[in-house]
Amino acid sequence: MIMPRGQQLLLPANPVFIVVSLLVGLAVNLLPLGRWSWQPDVLMVLIVFWSVHQPLRVGMGVAFALGLCMDVGHSALLGQHALAYTVLSYGAIAMHRRLLWFSVPSQALQVLPLFALAHGIETVLRMATGGVFPGAWMLLAPLLEAALWPLASWVLLAPQRRPPDRDENRPL
Repeated sequence: MIMPRGQQLLLPANPVFIVVSLLVGLAVNLLPLGRWSWQPDVLMVLIVFWSVHQPLRVGMGVAFALGLCMDVGHSALLGQHALAYTVLSYGAIAMHRRLLWFSVPSQALQVLPLFALAHGIETVLRMATGGVFPGAWMLLAPLLEAALWPLASWVLLAPQRRPPDRDENRPL
């Protein structure tokens, strides 16, 4: 693949780092902070990020398993988060090649509809099973997740930006 102009060539992502970051995101989501409808879903941001940057390692199966963990952790309808995360991962994988050509702020605008769709799926499933509407504040969560995208990109790509060992015989 041809790299966009000005983009740095990245080192391969460490699979252990990917797993640890997803587990940290799951732990942050499961913290008993008094879940409000406007709080950003950190795990959702991480699933989209790794589905875009490492689609062969983090796919719909991982998203489904993490969604089931969220359902059990929040005592939600079993499959509610799993379906939303799976659709989210599918959308991220479907657009990952196109998304990488944009700058990071433009990427945040591109993934905003994915976050809104995932929250919409969760809300529709919750309401279809007799839950209450979380309120208009629910519309703030996808905006906060899109705002977290540049921070997540900077933090999660930092280990890959390390310069490799210098070698005078190697042009890169």
